[in-house]
Amino acid sequence: MKNLYLVVLTVLIGLTSFSQTHYEVTVQGPDKILKGVLNREIVQNDSTFKWFKTNQQAYTPNADAVTALKSKSSALHFIVFGGTWCDDTKFILPRFYSLTDAATIPADHISLIGVDRSKKTFGYLTESLNVVNVPTIIVLKDGKEIGRVVEYGKTGQWDKEIGQIVAAN
Repeated sequence: MKNLYLVVLTVLIGLTSFSQTHYEVTVQGPDKILKGVLNREIVQNDSTFKWFKTNQQAYTPNADAVTALKSKSSALHFIVFGGTWCDDTKFILPRFYSLTDAATIPADHISLIGVDRSKKTFGYLTESLNVVNVPTIIVLKDGKEIGRVVEYGKTGQWDKEIGQIVAAN
């Protein structure tokens, strides 16, 4: 399993390093769905996704989580699965980026994967990494999964849980 994470992480970093797009756009009713390898700018700058700025402004990062992430920022990578159609992703994703900004996590340490309503993406990534709900934030340290937070986490404090995962490892 450890080797699988290294392979997936390497592929994701490689894909996000190129300027070409690696996602598709579909519209289903009022929702614009981005499926594939994304980055923050794609979601943040899309005028359809007004929720990004609104939810980012309404959030103050958890201080303990910021401290934990800062202390290990160079060794951490995150694989984030989300749906631009999903209310939980709309709430958490912008706040996740505020948290990682406060902790000075480099942009190339975050891989954002868009999924469709079936929670599928290209290359069977969701199946390979056992992602069933979104958002799912997988925390990697030195290429190995050290934990994950699914939706709002076990306690409803997803950001605090990310900090605890990092602090414990």
